[in-house]
Amino acid sequence: MQAIALGDQVIHCQQDGPADGPALVFSNSLGTDLRVWTPMMAHLPRAARIVRYDTAGHGLSAHRGARGIDEHAGDLVAVMDALGIERAVIVGLSVGGLIAQSLAASRPDRVAGLVLSNTAAKIGEREIWDERIAAIERDGLDPMAETILERWFSPRFRAERPAELGLWRAMLTRTPVDG
Repeated sequence: MQAIALGDQVIHCQQDGPADGPALVFSNSLGTDLRVWTPMMAHLPRAARIVRYDTAGHGLSAHRGARGIDEHAGDLVAVMDALGIERAVIVGLSVGGLIAQSLAASRPDRVAGLVLSNTAAKIGEREIWDERIAAIERDGLDPMAETILERWFSPRFRAERPAELGLWRAMLTRTPVDG
């Protein structure tokens, strides 16, 4: 576990593997934290330097108000700078994929490659996001949790692994509303 100070914000990250290995940096989705990548850690090359971080407002990373995708991409560059990483393969899930794409567009010199999962160049329309934000600000994440988990996990997973599903639900619902 490592804390990186970025001005008045602190970003939580975890590093595994050799410090001189080729870097893979993982960016999480909304409602998750760096633990979203834990199940795949055993499948990654041991020679790689693996960096997982909590996006601002998620997990143990601080939140300092509204953040746009480009600002999150700036945070990612700052994390890489703090860790002495010049170039990395960036792996992004959902909004983490938007962050990765923003970084690739603004700082291609920092990106050795992209792995994009469950993302797009644009996810949804503004009015849908505004409605979702208003509902979360009004009622919190709990009322939406089941619908979100249904999108994340197959019916079989939900039926056969209720305890694990409960952990994912806890991660989601403990994300700060402002995050």
